[in-house]
Order: sequence, then structure tokens, then C-alpha cells
Amino acid sequence: MSQREVKTPFLIVNPKSYLYGKKSLELARAADRTAAETGLSIYFTCPFADIRYIRENTEHVIVTAQHMEALRPGRGMGHVLPESLKEAGADAVFLNHAENPLTVAELCKTIGRAKELEMTTIVCADSVAEAVAIAQMSPDILLCEPTELIGTGQVADNSYIYESTDRIHAVNPEVKVMIASGITTADDVYNVVRLGADGTGATSGILNAPDPAARIQEMAEAIVRAAKDRREAMEGEQ
Repeated sequence: MSQREVKTPFLIVNPKSYLYGKKSLELARAADRTAAETGLSIYFTCPFADIRYIRENTEHVIVTAQHMEALRPGRGMGHVLPESLKEAGADAVFLNHAENPLTVAELCKTIGRAKELEMTTIVCADSVAEAVAIAQMSPDILLCEPTELIGTGQVADNSYIYESTDRIHAVNPEVKVMIASGITTADDVYNVVRLGADGTGATSGILNAPDPAARIQEMAEAIVRAAKDRREAMEGEQ
């Protein structure tokens, strides 16, 4: 694990490349206010060119790069240097997203580079089998999302959530499990966290809402409530 502690539960606000510049900062500031009010860990992704801009104008969100490579300082024209992301203010990074997949060798090396820089790794897997394999690389957060559900508004069923968390923790109990595909509403985030996920997140579920800032607030409050309810239920069983 990286030395940077992953606080759970968490929400990831992931505008991908739909937002940039001022629009990205506007939503980041809304997420920042919500993080301050709820105490929830909120990761906010943005294009590479906006990382420093977002970092210098927010206080509470965890600024997250959308990708990076295992490159080291020196040659590598046009590639994504980890040190440049860290210096700009990124404290976390997405890896192996369905829109930018990595080979197993590249992924393993890049997770290692992120650990060197104490950047939290959020690594995507499109099946339980792939998630189990990636868990052996010790990412900080493993995002289990069936690719076919991304952006559909259809959430993975409860059995997928149970199976993902159980099998990943059987391999590596330190890995935090995130369930996110199809997440649209506060009820969706409540359900996945209540059933055992450490966190969740959304793109279209937030950006397509009538008021994206309000949707972030609703989701954050639902996650906090779900974590509390799950904790109380576990204490009641003891």
C-alpha cells in the first residue's frame, strides 16, 4: 500500500473530459464544499492541464489524474510523467479505465511508480476475475465496474457487489473496493455502500443531473448515512 491513507467511505466525482477549465473548477468547488460539510473523502478527476488549476483553488477534494505512465524523468516526449502530475497537485490517479486500458506489465509498473510518489491508485477492472488478478498488485482502490454498464444508468446487481468484495478481500484484505458502473442516484450510492463497498462514484449520474452540485451533495450524504447504517448493523450482530 502507498503511505497515503485511504479514508473510507469515499465518493469519486469523475467528469472525464466532459468538463475542463472554468466548468471543471466550478464543479470541483461544489465538491469541495460538500467534502468540507460532510467530512467525506471526495476524489475529483480532471484533465492533466487542469490539475494545478483545481488544486490551487480547492482545499478538501483529492485532485485525481485520469491516467499516468511508468515513465521516469528524462526521455519520454509526449508521455505522462508521474512526477509532473504530483508536482501539479494530483494526490491520486486512475489507471486501467475501460477508455484507457493498460497491459498487465504496464499496470504493475505504474502502480509501483504511484506508490513511490505516495499517490493513491484507483485501478479499474471490468470483471470479478480481472479484479482478483489486479488485487495481487496491491492497488489502493479497486474499481469493479462491468464495462457494459458504464453510462447506462443500470447498476450491477447485489450479487456482483457481494462477490466482488468477498473475492477481492480474500486475495488482499487491504484493498478498498469501489462499485460504480451505472450509479445515478443517491439511492444507488446508498445501496452499494450499505452492501459492503468502500466507496462509489459517477460521471453521467452527476453531470446529467438537473443540478450536478446538488447531486454531489445528495450522494455524499447518502454515503455517510449508508456507512453509519452498515456499521450499526454490524455492531448489532456482535
